[in-house]
Amino acid sequence: MALLKNSAALYKGTFLNASTSSNQLVLRGPACPPGYYCRRPDFSPQCRAEASPSNEQGCILERAGRRQALSLGAIVTCISFSQANPASFAAEVKKGFQFVSDKKDGYSFLYPFGWQEVVVQGQDKVFKDVIEPLESVSINLVPTIKQDVRELGSPQEVADILIKKVLAPPSQKVKLVEASEHDDDGKAYYTFEFIAQAPNFTRHALGAIAIANGKFYTLTTGANERRWEKIKDRLHTVVDSFKVVNA
Repeated sequence: MALLKNSAALYKGTFLNASTSSNQLVLRGPACPPGYYCRRPDFSPQCRAEASPSNEQGCILERAGRRQALSLGAIVTCISFSQANPASFAAEVKKGFQFVSDKKDGYSFLYPFGWQEVVVQGQDKVFKDVIEPLESVSINLVPTIKQDVRELGSPQEVADILIKKVLAPPSQKVKLVEASEHDDDGKAYYTFEFIAQAPNFTRHALGAIAIANGKFYTLTTGANERRWEKIKDRLHTVVDSFKVVNA
């Protein structure tokens, strides 16, 4: 079982070779997939590349009751309302979701109400369900000299390499279900769906990538396969809400 302690360094070292003269995405090794976040009181947050849902107590960063999670969510919602533009907020937030915006790094997205924010080394932001640890959304960003995600290749090519080399460890069997491109306010986005199968669980996930502000953004969300049909619409809302803006 591989234990990866410094996902930030690994992500930067394995993700993009900004100096490459070709149009290919260059990856040099696996990094841990989002979804497993471990912390002991005397250790910094860690990511276990192969975790068992049956050992959820060891892999949840912070376990809290549903009532506590909803209370925390309500506080975050109040803060968001006080900081957001009232006119634009209503247009951006759907019922049952909360809005997060990082003006410094230039991105925003929605996540389901009740998910808690947790601190994970190497990830810019992570929100997850306190009951279902595989249900989460994370965003990572690394520097790049590329100006547009289309410089890296087609949606299928980029998603396939990203999944196999970064979003899942070598021990998992991965399958790219589909990948597509869309444009929003003149910026190109790649979105994709994939399945990662470990010996004792299967995670069904969605991702979105974009380039802006000299950064390569990767947003990933997913759930246990047994929960996919129930939660897939919410996960699609998360991915579809992802936006990058000039910072």
